[in-house]
Amino acid sequence: LLKEMFPKVSHAMAVLWNPDYVGMRARFEQARVAAPAVGLTVRSVEVRDTRDLDAAFATIIHEHPEALLLLVDPLTLSQRSRIVEFAAEQRLPAIYETRDFVDVGGLISYGPNGLELFRRAATYVDKILKGAKPADLPIEQPTKFELVINMKAAKALGIKFPDSILLRADAVIE
Repeated sequence: LLKEMFPKVSHAMAVLWNPDYVGMRARFEQARVAAPAVGLTVRSVEVRDTRDLDAAFATIIHEHPEALLLLVDPLTLSQRSRIVEFAAEQRLPAIYETRDFVDVGGLISYGPNGLELFRRAATYVDKILKGAKPADLPIEQPTKFELVINMKAAKALGIKFPDSILLRADAVIE
């Protein structure tokens, strides 16, 4: 999807992530392993608390990646406006995992639909409250992934998305 959206991205992508948050290492590894298949290298940029953000931004500026992938956790979510602003200032195409970033001016999000995840969690809570044992409930993976594009951010970066991407978008913010 990244190469289809940004065909000029051909070398390096920075991945901003929190290695201390549960599940992040697996998600980072997925990105790292998938990147060479589309000719990219991944630059790991770790952030463990808000004090790390300035150093992370300095690393990204120094490394000159062609794109940014942000793996969302509570820390990065709480700093979404700051992260989106940085990406815009650096004219760095950024992909986020949740729409929250696009709603504050980010370029693109692609990831599980948060509301759907909460609905499914509520179903589990209901089953447990009715006596089901948590250990007996199956682990479910997200089934609905949402692509959201911010056209104002795209215009500011001089990006024109192909119709094939715009047609697949679940939401296009003008």
